[in-house]
Amino acid sequence: MWTAAAAVTLFLLSACAQPTAAGAPSTGPSPDSSSAPATGDGDALVLRVSSAGGFVPPSAIVGRLPETSVYADGRVIFNGPVTLSYPGPALPNLQWGTISPATLQQLLDKAVAAGVKPGTDFGQPGVADAPTTEVTVVTAAGERTVGAVALREARPDDPQLTKAQQQARTKLRTFVDELGDLTTKLTTGEPQQYKPEVIAGIVQPYVEPADQPGRPRTVEWPGPALPGEPLNPDLKLSCVTATGEQRDAVLAAAKDATATTPWVWANNGWSVLLRPLLPDETGCADLKAAR
Repeated sequence: MWTAAAAVTLFLLSACAQPTAAGAPSTGPSPDSSSAPATGDGDALVLRVSSAGGFVPPSAIVGRLPETSVYADGRVIFNGPVTLSYPGPALPNLQWGTISPATLQQLLDKAVAAGVKPGTDFGQPGVADAPTTEVTVVTAAGERTVGAVALREARPDDPQLTKAQQQARTKLRTFVDELGDLTTKLTTGEPQQYKPEVIAGIVQPYVEPADQPGRPRTVEWPGPALPGEPLNPDLKLSCVTATGEQRDAVLAAAKDATATTPWVWANNGWSVLLRPLLPDETGCADLKAAR
């Protein structure tokens, strides 16, 4: 069985797409068909850990990135380290590396063993406003998603959870932690910044933050016309996407912006939460389904 301490073959791709080995491949039992990867192209998602819900602003819920996404070709895209300064950068620190086919298979095996399958009961702890940790696995048996509310926030002795539910939550939390350890190893070499094919902007009229002295410096918006298409009438959010030269212009302008920067378009100020789209996402419609 693969563990976080076991030596694995991890590759970091350089700008010239030359992999650098990090460790040696581990061996293990042959996978059964239930956890074999689903067939498909390299952009096919096979494993994801993400958060849903919680007490955060609507724009943050819609624009929230998964913690880790693993694809059929072995790419791993994950949230890199962030500074604690306020306001934070305009762009999230998305990074990526690759893992070997053997390591990919071991991850799928471990996810299924950790309870990412029908019938697993994680219970409902007595914690309010906590996010739900969701884990999705896509194998030849189909797509499976499980969710555990307050996976990290709930007390080990929460009286609303049975012993079996506590054990199930421990197994899932251990797997999520091990996946996090793997992404840490992927950054031990030269980190690779993820550059999206498409970048989305979650747009709303600019409102000056109450906890920030003075008005931040404005930046001219170089992308598509704002505010874009409505995302959800109840949330009063809209969305735009940029590709090609417009994408490059937005990424360049974001280097001089922060999370609270007023973006100016047609003499109006807008708050724009920049959200790189992942390989399995194509446009704003993917964000409409966000919770």
